[in-house]
Amino acid sequence: MFQSFKLLGIKRRLITFLAVLALFLAGVYFLLPGVIQPVLNYATGHRLVPIYYVETPEKKVAFSFDACWGASYTPTLLEILQENNIKTTFFLTGFWVEKYPEMVKKIAEGGHEIGNHTYSHPHLNSLSEEEIKTELEKVGNMIFELTGQKPYLFRPPYGEYSNKVITTAQKCNYQTIQWSIDSLDWKELGKEPMVQRVTENLHPGAIILFHNNGTFTAEALPEIINFVKGEGYEIIPISELLYKDNYYIDSNSGAQKPKPPKE
Repeated sequence: MFQSFKLLGIKRRLITFLAVLALFLAGVYFLLPGVIQPVLNYATGHRLVPIYYVETPEKKVAFSFDACWGASYTPTLLEILQENNIKTTFFLTGFWVEKYPEMVKKIAEGGHEIGNHTYSHPHLNSLSEEEIKTELEKVGNMIFELTGQKPYLFRPPYGEYSNKVITTAQKCNYQTIQWSIDSLDWKELGKEPMVQRVTENLHPGAIILFHNNGTFTAEALPEIINFVKGEGYEIIPISELLYKDNYYIDSNSGAQKPKPPKE
């Protein structure tokens, strides 16, 4: 009996020791370079984020269209934008550019800005820095060859990003752009839900997300434009909305803000 209790005590001490050792090793792991870094970046305010919107007192907003699959509605979108004298930003994927080169030219000829949406629309967080660079450079060169425009705005697919994605984009001379209002046109909920989402969330400096081939996007766009203009807003390309210097990006909200003047 005594021997059994003794063995039980030894087992308990061994289990306790192994548990403490596991916690210790986990702590060492999270102190390794590259493991703790994202946590430290967030805690110290150095977490990198894209620009979601621009903090401005001016009543200006930017419309943006992501082009990935299909182009059936794109001519209609371009006609609506031309009729309303509106210039916007189109983020294009490389495989879309390959499939619709003439449409790319029409977008550029319409005075619209063209941004980079990667070549193959991958989940960038799973790629290496070199693979991300290839995704960006490949489609950037294609756009330049077709239009003469050198894109410098980049929108990550699926809205996914990390410090690695943003720093790699910066090395390739791209500013990473998200959005503050999602029309959710890709969900194909119908015209009215789209209009409601945009109009109820409208704010100065907003970057609004649409897709070029949303089933109800072309149908909803005129009503959205009329509302936005009726509220006294000007619709401009993203590059015209952004501050070019003396700014910072709030790591909590993604707002691009002007730096306060030095005293």
